[in-house]
Amino acid sequence: MTRLLDGKALAQQLRQEIAEEVQQLKAQGKLPPHLAAVLVGDNGASVAYVNSKVKDCQSVGFQFSLVYLPVTISEGELLEEVRKLNEAPLVDGFIVQLPLPPQIDKEKIIMAIDPDKDVDGFHPMNFGKMALEMPAFIPATPFGILTLLEHYHIQTRGKYTVVIGRSRIVGKPISLLMGRKGAPGDSTVTLTHSHTSEVVHFSRQADIVITALGVPGFLRSEMIKEGAVLIDVGISRVADPSSLKAYRLVGDVDFKSVYGKASYLTPVPGGVGPMTRAMLLKNTLLAVKRRYPSHL
Repeated sequence: MTRLLDGKALAQQLRQEIAEEVQQLKAQGKLPPHLAAVLVGDNGASVAYVNSKVKDCQSVGFQFSLVYLPVTISEGELLEEVRKLNEAPLVDGFIVQLPLPPQIDKEKIIMAIDPDKDVDGFHPMNFGKMALEMPAFIPATPFGILTLLEHYHIQTRGKYTVVIGRSRIVGKPISLLMGRKGAPGDSTVTLTHSHTSEVVHFSRQADIVITALGVPGFLRSEMIKEGAVLIDVGISRVADPSSLKAYRLVGDVDFKSVYGKASYLTPVPGGVGPMTRAMLLKNTLLAVKRRYPSHL
């Protein structure tokens, strides 16, 4: 029997809890958390993501600011916008939406963000603190995965976790977090990637598989053991003539193949995705608490 990990429902619960904390702030005569986003150009996926941030902030009572910049902006000009946000006293946290145009060095931009306002958790200082198990902003998707595992009381201590994909946004941080002391954590972790020979050798032994490849239906029934927990971070569009949009969203896991064999499974959509959005709000609230402990 496979149980679905309902990220959509849990994210809604988390937004409600965050909204209640914001109401407490307002009742004390204090300003609500303020999240800002920098959007360069008009990439469709980026615009959609930022628009979802606007709705999320409205739903919990956050203030939201959008800094929209042309795709032709220079690296120096973007760095100046980051500096302004770093120094803006009323902005608690901000994100620079990726990808950035080719004339801009992404690493320079990430490095320029004040770590105390880095609610994406991408700055090396936050990553390093996370690796050393110190308080830090955790990237939203790994943070969401941990929260799902904790909410559903999934045992990770002493378990074998296989992570498929080594991106700095998901794979690398979640591999560190699953091996950290405490719960969720205390598991033995193998990080696999495009140069790993026979990924199936590891995935068949895993108690927990976290996949973040973006390859539709990559993980099939024969690649997992009975009762494995599957966390599917991948999301891709595949053609579907029966759909009004002519496509449907699928994950890295072959859902039909593994359903009934896995013990827990995140659906796509409705699993990790909604949690990622909710955890960005959570990080923004944490930014307020860390900078102004007396606020809450």
